[in-house]
This record gives sequence, structure tokens and C-alpha cells, in this order.
Amino acid sequence: MSGPAPALLGVRHHGPGSARSVRAALEQCRPAAVLIEGPPEADALVHLAGDEGMRPPVALLAHAAADPGRAAFWPFAEFSPEWAAIRWALAHDVPVRFIDLPAAHTLALNEQGDEDGESSAPDDKDDEAGRAPRLDPLAALAGAAGYDDPEVWWEDAVEHRRGAGRVAPDGDALAPFAAIAEAMAELRSSFGDTADDGPRAGRDAVREAHMRLRLRDARREFGDGIAVVCGAWHVPALAEKRTVAADRQALKGLPKVKTEIGWVPWTHRRLARRSGYGAGITSPGWYGHLFRAPDRPVERWMTDVARLLRDEDHPVSSAHVIEAVRLADTLAAMRGRPLAGLGETTDAVRAVMCDGSDVPLALVQDRLVIGDVLGEVPESAPAPPLQRDLARLQRSLRLKPEAAFRDIEFDLRKDTDAARSRLLHRLRLLGVGWGEPQRSRAGLGTFRETWRLCWEPELSVRLAEAGVWGTTVEGAATAKAESLARGATALAEVTALAEQCLLAGLPDALPVVMRALADRAALDSDVGHLAQALPALVRSVRYGDVRRTDTAALGEVAEGLAERVFVGLPAACSGLDADAAAEMRGHVDAVHRAVALLAETDAGTDAGTAGAAEGDAEKTGETGPPREDPLRDRWAAVLATLAERDGLPGGIRGRAARLLLDDGRLTHERAARLMGLVLSVGTAPAEAAAWIEGFVGSGGSGGMLLVHDERLLALVDAWLTGVAPDAFTDVLPLLRRTFSAFEPGARRTLGERIRRGGTGDAGAAGPGEKAVRGFGAGLDEERAAAVLPTMRLLLGMAHTGG
Repeated sequence: MSGPAPALLGVRHHGPGSARSVRAALEQCRPAAVLIEGPPEADALVHLAGDEGMRPPVALLAHAAADPGRAAFWPFAEFSPEWAAIRWALAHDVPVRFIDLPAAHTLALNEQGDEDGESSAPDDKDDEAGRAPRLDPLAALAGAAGYDDPEVWWEDAVEHRRGAGRVAPDGDALAPFAAIAEAMAELRSSFGDTADDGPRAGRDAVREAHMRLRLRDARREFGDGIAVVCGAWHVPALAEKRTVAADRQALKGLPKVKTEIGWVPWTHRRLARRSGYGAGITSPGWYGHLFRAPDRPVERWMTDVARLLRDEDHPVSSAHVIEAVRLADTLAAMRGRPLAGLGETTDAVRAVMCDGSDVPLALVQDRLVIGDVLGEVPESAPAPPLQRDLARLQRSLRLKPEAAFRDIEFDLRKDTDAARSRLLHRLRLLGVGWGEPQRSRAGLGTFRETWRLCWEPELSVRLAEAGVWGTTVEGAATAKAESLARGATALAEVTALAEQCLLAGLPDALPVVMRALADRAALDSDVGHLAQALPALVRSVRYGDVRRTDTAALGEVAEGLAERVFVGLPAACSGLDADAAAEMRGHVDAVHRAVALLAETDAGTDAGTAGAAEGDAEKTGETGPPREDPLRDRWAAVLATLAERDGLPGGIRGRAARLLLDDGRLTHERAARLMGLVLSVGTAPAEAAAWIEGFVGSGGSGGMLLVHDERLLALVDAWLTGVAPDAFTDVLPLLRRTFSAFEPGARRTLGERIRRGGTGDAGAAGPGEKAVRGFGAGLDEERAAAVLPTMRLLLGMAHTGG
């Protein structure tokens, strides 16, 4: 084919200087068509780039129809040369075609295990990324120019070149691209066409053969006046004379899969090289700034930095901005650079605005140099039904996706917040981790839920994968829950699934989950498994109560499971080694909390008043005494058996005694007697230390128990001082672990009392009977009652009458 050669515009992917140069070159040559490195399947979607609702960064997402998890991305930022070319072509009614290897072949080759097979990595767009062992053209050119850092050379040669992106003095905007083509041709001739003998060598040859074929087709359709925007490394290959037969032979026999493709939002953070993206850049936010502010970029950058630091309560004034600009310019002059780059501005910000500290500088690096920009895709863009349903829910619930981490708190008593919570739980069940549950603020109410939200581009792939379960979020979550219930083998899996179903509000899935739960519970006789499954099941009952869900059947299963634990637990605690005893002690704690929660639920907090009652309790700080309940009574009997049965591990016996003491079912006198028996000379020191750990080593509260009960402290002190030296070495690690869990104030108080000998005698009376050494007189109820009116006033209970 004769005629003038097409304009081959070799670029660096995601380079603002290249983007401006491409725009200037297109203005000069006014091509009849624009060809771009990208998947040809996207030709039908390219017009959406001109939609007002399309806001980069965005990406083309292609995935295998039969396996949505097999996916590839082609990202575009506003400063990407390809995006600049697309927008120019659409603005001038010029046809746009993608010419790279089709995604159908790319995904099939990735599936065969080629090096480029990451689900989040697109075609190899790493021409300038430097992925070893492939040659990095930027590094080679930078080294030839005497630069150690390819990024610094790129900034000096392209981004900060005076007049970059404008017509050169000789009037030829194509001259820079001719120079780039010449440099790449030299590199390819010196290092080989691929500089790699691995699988990527064949991939590059195949891709370039396909691009040449598409280029020939475009010349037949539009003539020779066309422009090609591609990675600079490929320019010599596209200019090379190859026969059609040879190129077709290179493509013969390529594997192929059926694919679907669409636009999805992308983020600056995922454009960063540290995210693992092959063509990533080190500073997407900085490059975006250079593209938006070609004039006075340093001054504008310093202003943005100052605004960010002020928002984070750092004292930064306009004088700081002026001094930082001057310092950056001075550093650039001293380093022989045409303009202050990212290195100079960073050094200036650290010295002037951050007082030499890297802590606030890290904030600048994260928020500005990389950035949290999240793109948007118009509603008119094709999308799978599940993605459309999610977008609808996000709009109706006013829960907008954001690239930055954001903590949000829901009040489940409010309909909107409850619906938001259900949506996030449903997405988690589908594997779309938009939100992660966090520990809520301290309080007694279970109606509060805290989430940390962050939308990552990979979630679009997870959403596509979840599409096999249904066309709506609720329907897909229900179908997946039912499938998981049928396939679960462990009882704990099913109880956790039941909890998820209640949190996600999936009533249609509960019957299937309940049948599976009943089947697994009937077949599982391991007390450890039953004890492990009970807490999640009881939480499900409680969550259902707070969320106004009928969980009567679930409560019956929970009570039956608890009864089986009660019967089998004493026997299951016998003959355990140290590790198994520690695990079983954790089960005892979990069952104790579950029984208390289940008893409260059974006591009759109805669905309509549960949240309000908990809110009142949180405001007043009053929870009231525990209700008497047959279930609690039976559990207390089990704990009494554990506490008093000889031969059980000391940690379990001590923990059972402590739980009974906390619930008021064990008197201090009886607790002191049990401790005295365990700490007698007839008990091995290691076993006694384990009992102590079980009794006082729970969440640090054991320290206050010893502070306020002098008899127990005296028993521990007398035993500890009587431990033989050779045995003391063995029990010391266990004791240190136990007492290190105490709160600092409790440890300090205990230390002071021990130092001055204030532990008293084992037979001394308790605080309620007479004065306790170190604490003054016992409780004076008349003086204590004098402060009650003031306390009621502060708590808003002045008119409650008690």
C-alpha cells in the first residue's frame, strides 16, 4: 500500500506531557481516524467517553463470560495520552478504533498461565514500567542522558519542557514523536525487539502483528491520513514492513473465550505503580496536577499542600507557601533542572511546612501525590443487572462510593441506616467487600453499627463474579446463602451463616439455613464444636431482635444447643493438656456470654422496644441486676461443677469460680475457700498458677478484684511468697502474663499495698464488714445517699422518682 505513512504517536502511558503533545499533534495533522492501543471489543463503547457523566479515571473492564473472575483492565486518567486522543476525536467527529489484541485472546492467553495473567493487570502496558527482566526504555534513555532516576529524566525532558504540548518553534508538533520513534528503534536494534526471551516475547510479537493488521484495515477504510496512539516501544514494529500473510500466521491458532466489556470507575491509587499495575506511575496526583495546571504548577501545588495541611490542623500560612516555592525553585536551579519537580517540591514542603517531619509529609504523599480521586461512569453505560441494582441502591440510600477510607456509623433503629447495613452485609456475603465492620463506640446498645468504607476498582470484578447468583443484590445474596448452607460441613459454618443472613436481612434464605443448622447440630456431638457454634447463633437471635426480625425458631435451636453444651461440658473438660485447656476456657467464656444474652432475649425484650430500651440504658448507665432465669440457673450449676471438681485443669476451674463470683452466685467467703484450697502446699505450683490466671486474668478486671478484696489478695500473696525457688521459675511466665493484663492503676495500687505490707490476713473481714487496711472506713451509706440527688440531676433522672 503506497501513500504517506500514518502518524505514529509513541507515548508513555499516563504521561501528562505526552497527553498535551498528542493533542497538539492531532490538531496539526487533523487525521481522518484515530487508532488507539486497546481492546477492539471497546469500539462500540468509545462514544461514552464524550458523555458529561464520564469522569476519569475510568477503565475498560473485560471479563470472560463464563468466568467473571478472569478479567483485565485498561485504565485511563485525564492525563493519559490515549484519553486525550479519544476526547479530541469525539470532539471533532473523527472515528476512533482500538487496535490491540482483542480481550477475547488476552483473557484466554492469561488463563493458560502466561506471565501477564493477573486479574487486575490489563494487556502488557508496561512498556515504560520496567518490569524485570524486560528492558525499561525510560531507564535506558535516562541512563544515556546521564540520569540515575528515569522519573526525573522524564520530568525534565517531557513534563517540564518549555512549550510542551504546543507547536514547536519550527511549527512541527510531530517532531517530538519522530525523535521518540528514532530512540525506540535504536533501543530495539541494540537490545532486541523484546529484550526478553520469556513468554512476553511471543505476546509482544502477536500483539504487534494484530496492530499492523488493524492499521492496514484502517488505511483501506479511511486512507493514509490516520493517527496511531500507542506505547512508544511499539512504534518501530508498526512502521516495520511485514507481509499480511506473516502477520496472520502469527495470530493463527490463538485461544479465544467469549468476553463482556464495559466502563468502570477507577482510582488514582490504582494507577500508582506500588499498586502492582504494570504501567503504573509513581505519582498520579502530581501528574494530574501538571496536566490541569501547565502554568505556574509549583505555586498552585504549594497552595494545594497548604490547604490540605490546614484542613488537618497543621499551622500553615501564606508565608509558608511563598517560602516553599522559593526553596523549590532554588533547589531546582542548584540541581540543574529546568523547573522544580516532585523531588524539589517534596523537599521544600518537608523543610518549610512540615518542620522537617516526615509525619505530615506522609499525608501529602498519600492525599496529593497519589490521591484518592475516584472516577464516574454515566448511567447510560452498559452494565450487568447486578451492577445496575447496586447503583440504584447506592442512590436511594445516599451511600456514594468513595476511593478514600471513610468511617460511618449506623443507628439500626432508623430505617435508612438499617437498609444501609443490610446492603453492606449482603455485599460482604457476595464477596464484595465495600465495607468492613468496625468496633463501635463504647456503649451498651447493640443497635449501633460502625463501618469503614472504601471502594476499590477490583470490586467491579467481584460484582461481576457475583452476577452468577442473581440480578439483584438481595436475590444474589439469598441464592449464595442457600448454596453455602447446603454445602457447609461444620456446625460453626452454618451458625455463622445464620448470623450473616439475619444481619443481611435475608428471610427467604433462613429456612434453608435453619434446616442445615438442625441437621448439623443433631449429628455433631463434639462439645467444643457446639460451644464454638453457640455464640454466633445467640448473636443471630439478638441481632434479629434489634432488627425487628422473627427469630423464634432460631432461638429454639440456640436453647437446644445450649442444653447439649451444659450436659457435655464437664466431661469434655477432663484430661486436657495445657493448650486444649486454654482453648476450652475460651469456650467457657463464650458460652457464658451467650447464655447471658440468650436469657435477656428470652426474658421478653420485644422487637419494637429493644433498640429504645438499649438506648435508654446507654444514656443512663443503668443496666439493672441480672434477671433470674432457668437457663442461667442451669448454666450456674454447670459452672459450680467445673469450679469444684478435682482433676479438671486449673485454668478452667479458676475461670468458672470467677464467673460465678461476678454473677453473684458465689460468695466471697466461698471464693476465698476455693482459692485457699488450690493455693495450698498440696497443689503443684504450675496448676495453682493456672487457677490464678483463670480466676483473675480476664480482660484486666482481676486487678480491681484483688484491690477491693483484701482476703483474696492475701491468699495470692501468701502463696506466691511460699513458692519454692525451683518451681518459681516455671510459673513466672504464666504469672507475668496474668498480672500484665491488669490496668496500670490496679497494678500500681497493688504494688503500693504489697510494699507497705497491707495485704492483711486470709481470715480478715471483708470491706462491707469493717475497715480495710489502706482504704479507710467501710461504706457510709448515709453520706453516700447525700450525693444521689445531684447524680440523678446530671443523668437526667431528676423527675423519675428513683
